[in-house]
Amino acid sequence: MITIDKLNLHYDRTAGYNTGKKTGKNKASTQVIFDLSLTISEGEKVAIIGPSGAGKSSLLHHLYQTLQNRAALCSQRQGLVDNLSIYHNIFMGALARHHWLFNLVNLIRPFKQDLNNITALCQQLELDQPLTKKVDKLSGGQRQRVALARALYQQQDIFIGDEPFSALDPLMTSRLLESVLAQHNSVIMVMHDRELAMSAFDRVIALDKGRLVFDSKQQHVDQQQITKLFQTSAVA
Repeated sequence: MITIDKLNLHYDRTAGYNTGKKTGKNKASTQVIFDLSLTISEGEKVAIIGPSGAGKSSLLHHLYQTLQNRAALCSQRQGLVDNLSIYHNIFMGALARHHWLFNLVNLIRPFKQDLNNITALCQQLELDQPLTKKVDKLSGGQRQRVALARALYQQQDIFIGDEPFSALDPLMTSRLLESVLAQHNSVIMVMHDRELAMSAFDRVIALDKGRLVFDSKQQHVDQQQITKLFQTSAVA
C-alpha cells in the first residue's frame, strides 16, 4: 500500500507545514522525522504511539498526503465550520462524490436519503444531537464525533486518524474504534491509549524523537519495552 524509505521531515514554524526538504539556513525549520523507513500493506490496522513530540502527527500527515486519493483523514484540528450545522459539517465528507450542483442543492435543502444516512451515522457514533444544531454549541467530545462522522462519510477504504477519540471516555472510545476498524480495509491511527493500541490493532509502531524505535505485530508486542519508552521520555 505504501513504502517510505529514509524519510526526513522538517517543520517550518513560520509557514506551519511539514516538508521533506531542508530549508537551507532557515532557523525556523526544525527536523521532526529522521531517516524513517516503513512499509504498510493493504489491509493492515496500524497504531502509532509514542511520547509527546515524538513526530507521530507529522508522520501521519505525510502518510495521508501520499494516500489522500484513497484515504479519509480525521485530524486533531478537526476543521469544522463553527457557524454551520452538524448536518452540513458531516455532509462535507461527501462533496467529492457528487457534482457541485447536487452539493449546492443538498446543502440548501437536504435530500431525504442524505438526512437518513447522516442520522444513522450519528446514532452509530452515539451523537444524540439535532442535525440542525451548530457545532459551536457542542462539547469537545461531540465536536470530535462530528469530525469523525465527516471522515467516515467520505466512505474511503483507508482511514487515517490522529487521536480521533482523545476527548471521549474509554468505554465509548472502545466501541467507536471497533466500528471504525470494521468499516475500513486499512487503518492507520495515532493512539494516546497504549493499552487499546496494543489490544485492538494488528500492528503497533512507536516513535521517539522523530525516529522509529518499535515496530511489531500484535502477537509480538513487548509491553515492557513500550512502558520503558514512555518512562525514559518522561525522565528526559
